[in-house]
Amino acid sequence: MISKKQKNIVLIVSFVIALLVCYQFAISKTIEQKRELNNLSKEALLFKNTPKKLSLLKQKNVYYDALLTKYQLDGSSLQNNLLKVINAFANDNNIKVVSFLEPHSITKNNLTIKTYEFVLEGSYNTINLLIYKLEQKTKFGEVVNLHFEKKKNFRTGKHYLQARVLLRNYG
Repeated sequence: MISKKQKNIVLIVSFVIALLVCYQFAISKTIEQKRELNNLSKEALLFKNTPKKLSLLKQKNVYYDALLTKYQLDGSSLQNNLLKVINAFANDNNIKVVSFLEPHSITKNNLTIKTYEFVLEGSYNTINLLIYKLEQKTKFGEVVNLHFEKKKNFRTGKHYLQARVLLRNYG
């Protein structure tokens, strides 16, 4: 015969085994399903905001395109854009572009500094208008040096004004 004490021990052991079996087959899977539900809820929230984010990105794209158009920057290089703007202004305002040299490039602390040098010939006011346009109306950089020099053409005996311009761009 089994004593009361042995019955209680068998009952407690069987209860613990029943708890372990319940945990293994039901409770652990429920906890796993709860975790998966939380992860899927987070993903659903991300997908819920996707149309709003897409709309925001499209608006930013339009804004940046407008900036590029406003500052006369298209897909080609900065040097080509600068030369195009200078030539367009020179054709409209009777200025002559005497030279346009390759940019001098320096790299400091992962920052590339390019300095463009070009020489213009024309009247003082129109050259100043071009310099104003380059600094204020476009974003090619800053004019770091502007040197005017009055020269004489000995063949014709006429005087003319040349301006040597250094324009610095940080990129």
